[in-house]
Amino acid sequence: MKNKKRWLCLGMSVTLLLTMLLIPGCQSNPDTEGKIVIEMVQYKPEAVEIFNALQEEFNATHDDIYLKIDSPNDAMTIMKTRFIREDYPDIIGIGGDINYSYFVDAGILADISDYSGLDKIKPAYLDILEGLEFVPTEGTYGVPYVANAAGVLYNREMFKEHGWEIPETWDEFVDLCDEIEKAGIQPLYFGFKDVWTCLAPWNALAVDLAPADVCQQVNRGDTTFTDEYREIAEKMQTLLTYGEDGPFAYGYNDACTAFANGESAMFTIGSYAVPQIKSVNPDMDIDSFVMPGSNNKEDNYLNSGVDLQFCVTASCENKEAAYEVLDFLLEHDNVQDYLDDQNAVPCVDEKFELASILDGMKDYIEEGKMHDYQDHYYPSEMAVDAQIQTFLIKGDVDAFLEKFDSDWARYNRDIIQKVKDYETGQGKS
Repeated sequence: MKNKKRWLCLGMSVTLLLTMLLIPGCQSNPDTEGKIVIEMVQYKPEAVEIFNALQEEFNATHDDIYLKIDSPNDAMTIMKTRFIREDYPDIIGIGGDINYSYFVDAGILADISDYSGLDKIKPAYLDILEGLEFVPTEGTYGVPYVANAAGVLYNREMFKEHGWEIPETWDEFVDLCDEIEKAGIQPLYFGFKDVWTCLAPWNALAVDLAPADVCQQVNRGDTTFTDEYREIAEKMQTLLTYGEDGPFAYGYNDACTAFANGESAMFTIGSYAVPQIKSVNPDMDIDSFVMPGSNNKEDNYLNSGVDLQFCVTASCENKEAAYEVLDFLLEHDNVQDYLDDQNAVPCVDEKFELASILDGMKDYIEEGKMHDYQDHYYPSEMAVDAQIQTFLIKGDVDAFLEKFDSDWARYNRDIIQKVKDYETGQGKS
């Protein structure tokens, strides 16, 4: 219990906690009489409409189960607060990031290895979830539903007009940027005033240039970020030379607007930015390609992580009914409806119609050639996005990498000790 509360309290202020404790309980609902109620809390408020539609369809087609889906704006804070109170929903819809790691470590999630629907999930995404565990934990604790993809968005019409080809290696990418500049067009836009945007190109380069399990290797003491991240940092500096003047004066919305208005040929961001871009220019023809960080094209991977997964909580009293909800969500048409609504990438291993903005990434998606976002392993206390921004402003690679290693040891000391204890228990020195 002490361990569980320590993880769940990370980043939560007393004020927030006291505020959330005042949330009133569920009101009685005549529609639930005589039925098993399955409550889900999911963390994507931008998807509230599609979840409302799924809830309505499920309840219209099931006589013995009532599905209640909540999509609050601050879902993760609400979940953590409820967990501290031991007030658990039956299912949670969350991303594949460090919060998932905390929940597995705290024993909050049920082992769903017996769920037959896991056979429909692409192995690459199940592997991504397994890789997020602090130490190997027997069982499966999430059903990956959809993913996102990050790399380079590009103006397809502009590329066609100039005859520019999609690069497959780092040198080809740099040559392309030079060619675009010669045409009098700015190659890239960043919007690094909002520090989180610094993580987009960072992650896209990291999947090509660093081991997928680099964070686990560091925790085991097998390597350092100074050794593994130097090339990424140096190539981030190279990218900066092809962007807007004063990239730290412009934020995400500025970058979306500029790209939408044709002020750059490319934008180093994920597919999640397309709705914002198209709110400025609905007719813009956007495609994307994988960031080619390596000069060996076989070493380049799609930067894709689990954007939404469904986890059954260990306290769920009606696991079979929860599985029936998961079966419904995994039905082909329901997955397709979600993909259409959110421009997402399916984790289900079936044929789907993907958004045209993913055309340049389809081969990687179909082959499962992908690695997770490195920042899904970073503790929030490290503020890695701000560290990257500071490094790009100051330009000191050595100082950045030294701080990264020292901060990692500081903010991950409990996890590092846990890994050490696990390794000792396995008879490893």
